[in-house]
Amino acid sequence: MNELTLVDTGYTNFLPLIEKEILKIGYDMKNLKNIIITHCDDDHIGSLYDFKEKYPSVTIIASEVEAKFISGEAKSERLVQAEEMLNNMPEEEKEFGNWFIQQLKILRHVSVDETVHDGQWILHNKCKIVATPGHTSGHISLYFPELSSVITGDAAVREGNELVIANPHFCLDIEKANQSLNRLKNLKAKDYYCYHGGKLTL
Repeated sequence: MNELTLVDTGYTNFLPLIEKEILKIGYDMKNLKNIIITHCDDDHIGSLYDFKEKYPSVTIIASEVEAKFISGEAKSERLVQAEEMLNNMPEEEKEFGNWFIQQLKILRHVSVDETVHDGQWILHNKCKIVATPGHTSGHISLYFPELSSVITGDAAVREGNELVIANPHFCLDIEKANQSLNRLKNLKAKDYYCYHGGKLTL
């Protein structure tokens, strides 16, 4: 079946950059059917609104927890965290703290078309949803058994030849983040595609 699924959308204004890369490897944007969002951080949903505007028939997929933040129904966990951290920041860092909060506040919200849960099979039963909370509470990763591949989102990042948790300072629950990392490792996939750090082949 000739359909295209995009996982996460980068920062705001990344749409043309992503389109360019997709076209470069020979795919046709008219076949874009789904956008799966691993979690509601600005570097993952920044261009989601633009994609939905340009490709209105696309189906946006996320976990039930993250869907509330993506749609604007609830304040995002990252914004809550940033606002709480601002008060304890050294004066010289507060300018960045305020800038980051503004970046989160100006993100445009988009309704999620389909919510998914742990263990659910999607994409014609080729992809299994793996709940990987910790970085955010509703974070998901994607497991493709036939390809022996995992798309980790921010549940794991590549550092050298290792999978580690993403920046611990941004983890909302470090204990759950470690559990999720171990869960991904225990899948014993051949290839792990990390949002930060790229592909790791084991």
